[in-house]
Amino acid sequence: MYLVAIIDWYSRYIVSWELSHSLERSFVLRAMNKAFHKAKPTILNSDQGSHFTSSDYIRLLKKKEIAISMDGKGRATDNAITERFFRNLKWEKLYYHTYTTPKEVFKDVRAYIDEYNCTRPHQSLDYATPAEFYAHKMVQVG
Repeated sequence: MYLVAIIDWYSRYIVSWELSHSLERSFVLRAMNKAFHKAKPTILNSDQGSHFTSSDYIRLLKKKEIAISMDGKGRATDNAITERFFRNLKWEKLYYHTYTTPKEVFKDVRAYIDEYNCTRPHQSLDYATPAEFYAHKMVQVG
């Protein structure tokens, strides 16, 4: 299974995510469009994977007038917040279970993201949850 997560780095909030059983780029574009229904970033950072260098992805961001930022090749630390989320998801949830269906994976990923966003305080957010911090940010901006 392949997961893409759109994370607001300021609040650590998972704005949107999609899970797919294939590497077709449509699941990344779906996640992006879902995220844009909630907010429009000024800059979007990603790694240099084929999904994020595809003409469809670049065209979508340019159409939305979003600046594109990509990590340096082989520089996972450029995207530390996102990489940390994926590491935590794997070590706190996924590696401890044996899955037999995509539906089971989806259920656990959804539960983890809900917990991460809504009930898990973050030290970097002065012990607020990402959802609380994100909502507060949106009230200030909106």
